[in-house]
Amino acid sequence: MNDMNDKDRAAVARYYALVADGYDAIEEDEERTEDLDEVADGVAGLVEGMTVLELACGTGRWTEILADVAGHVIAVDINAAMLDQARARGLDEDLVTFVQADALDLPADLVPEGVAPVKAVFIGFWWSHLTRAHQEGLLAALRARLGKDVLLVVLDDNDIEGVRLPVARTDAQGNTWQMVTTPDGERMELPKNYPTDSTLKKRLGNVAREVRVARWDTVWVLTCRLK
Repeated sequence: MNDMNDKDRAAVARYYALVADGYDAIEEDEERTEDLDEVADGVAGLVEGMTVLELACGTGRWTEILADVAGHVIAVDINAAMLDQARARGLDEDLVTFVQADALDLPADLVPEGVAPVKAVFIGFWWSHLTRAHQEGLLAALRARLGKDVLLVVLDDNDIEGVRLPVARTDAQGNTWQMVTTPDGERMELPKNYPTDSTLKKRLGNVAREVRVARWDTVWVLTCRLK
């Protein structure tokens, strides 16, 4: 991966470290809340009893939802500040393991002793911050690490006019970037992609089977099994 991609990874990590303290205080509108409640019910039904690897877990909102039904959740985030927020939820340590690590470079000893192998991967609102090169690298790493038939669930934002920030630039591969502002007023450029159903199915088609995309008004969910 080139230096620009590494710069993008660093920018995303830095931005979320800076907004971690106030992240859970951001209010969502009623429509988005209803969509996410429906998604949560559906995801819970898919991963019940499984060991789930959650990538870029953030403040643990979805970790908590997963932990209600999963056999175990391994929640990974690169940011200590985000993990502090997640741990403050007081989730059962027998059911949840928090790991500070780059989700694109996972440690070898990821699964705790006595915990069943990972059978599902959940990615909530991080996929869109990955460039296409990073998406391909992540999928290849998951296949090599976890093997066949592992369930992959990806949740992310729809492109909603009037809600999304304007696109700052687009590269030759179709990646797009937006300008965001930190609580201290710093302006940062972050990758933020809004893939179509066909783009998602093409991206996953070579590495997964049973690729399905469902859309609500505000979010989309992709499910598939690695092959």
